[in-house]
Amino acid sequence: MKRLALSLTALLTAGSPALAQHYDVLIRGGTVYDGSDTPGRTADVAIASDRIAAVGTIPAAATATTLIDASGKIVAPGFIDPHSHAAPNIQTAKLAAALPMLHQGITTLMINPDGGGPADLGPQIAEIETNIPGVNVVPLIGHNAVRRAVMGDVDRLPTSEEQAKMEGLVTAAMKAGAYGLSDGPFYIPAKYSNTAEIVGLARAAAPFPHAIYTSHVRDEGNYNIGVVEAVEEVITVAREAKIPGVVTHIKVLGPQVWGKSADVIAHIEKARASGVEIWADQYPYTASGSSLMASLVPGWAQEGGAEALAKRLQDPAMRAKIRAEMVPNLARRAGPHALMIRRFAPDPSLEGKRLDEIGTMQGKDPLDVAIDMLIQGGAPTVSFNMSDDDVAAFMRQPWTMTSTDGGLPEFGKSSEHPRAYGAFPRKLRHYVLDNKVIDMQHAIHAGTGLTAQIFAIPDRGMLREGAFADVIVFDPKTVRDVATYEQPHAYSVGMDYVFVNGKAAIADGKPAPERFGRVLLRTP
Repeated sequence: MKRLALSLTALLTAGSPALAQHYDVLIRGGTVYDGSDTPGRTADVAIASDRIAAVGTIPAAATATTLIDASGKIVAPGFIDPHSHAAPNIQTAKLAAALPMLHQGITTLMINPDGGGPADLGPQIAEIETNIPGVNVVPLIGHNAVRRAVMGDVDRLPTSEEQAKMEGLVTAAMKAGAYGLSDGPFYIPAKYSNTAEIVGLARAAAPFPHAIYTSHVRDEGNYNIGVVEAVEEVITVAREAKIPGVVTHIKVLGPQVWGKSADVIAHIEKARASGVEIWADQYPYTASGSSLMASLVPGWAQEGGAEALAKRLQDPAMRAKIRAEMVPNLARRAGPHALMIRRFAPDPSLEGKRLDEIGTMQGKDPLDVAIDMLIQGGAPTVSFNMSDDDVAAFMRQPWTMTSTDGGLPEFGKSSEHPRAYGAFPRKLRHYVLDNKVIDMQHAIHAGTGLTAQIFAIPDRGMLREGAFADVIVFDPKTVRDVATYEQPHAYSVGMDYVFVNGKAAIADGKPAPERFGRVLLRTP
């Protein structure tokens, strides 16, 4: 009997096929970067249901419904985009699959950045859940949204009653599951706020566990207070409201401030050393995306929005006054050749053309072209106004996450910034593999574990047992962005597998017809 017991023990330890562990997915032999800013190592990753079951050396006898040979490939957590304009399109059945994001390896994204989105998150969350997103979605509540709901687009400070109403909307959104407050004082109507107003709203969010404050700063160049002071405003809000702050899509915009990245970095480092929790995110391009109105029109003339601006511009005296103030703003954007029109419904033939090019075509000064377009509703733009050196300086910082700042366009419909299709693969290809600005472990950490840590997203951004199975497998030889400024509608390549909550949203480079994302709401 004793010999029989020993034989059974030997059989078990030998890994009998009949008793071997079975997984839903088993990824073997890849170079695993687990999201923790540590070097890659050869390891296996197993998935069971929606969770990671094991990471390491998994016995050869283990079986799986889906077996993936990842030799020569990199295995990492799915990327997390802290600044996405996927909403409202991701709320629709037509675009809920979020294919531009999935082809980048993005498995989770934050919506309502720059202070945008709705003031009441309930309907938005319900629409996303009804249509089932292709990626996980994290909502923020926007300053511009709550200000517009309470005050409209007026150029004044709130009364105490209006401030209380705005703070109440922030509180309600946080109770509904928002992860934090997003801000955009570069844009109306938050442009008309002061720091005290923002601190009050941030204080409304701060008592909720792991709440965060993100800001498209008031000035990324030298429009008014200057980029350094604008970053200092974020630091002030974070300090006074006792909330982590994020300088979102960090940059120094315009030739007049190129090189100021050193000053911005010094201010952030000083704040962090004093105990203020300040972070940043960044998209890896030297061109920004905005609109003609936000880029060129003085703030006072934007009061009331695009329709009110159009009426002002049709008055000759007012047009002359506004035009005079647009002259230095165009210089801040690096001149008319640096502004490309992304979309213009009244004349789609202008999409993808530069402002000076349109001026030549129409026999007009580029500023008058811009004004004519503003009278017809305006246009979103791509603005070529950043320095490679500044982009690299911000990217090297241990507190900088990766983001897209991209929308969710319908493939092939009108022009778009290529970041919507290519931000994360571009960082891997251009800045890691080709030009070695940063290394692979830093790049993956900046797009996964760091973001999950900053936003306190439970069990995401890491490859470890028990974490949600958001996993990507990509080929470092082929991964790259394909979208360009001239041809922006092009999916990135090289993502062989993208798992969202344990299900293959992309397999062998091809998207699945099903959608597997979830709305992730803040919990205590």
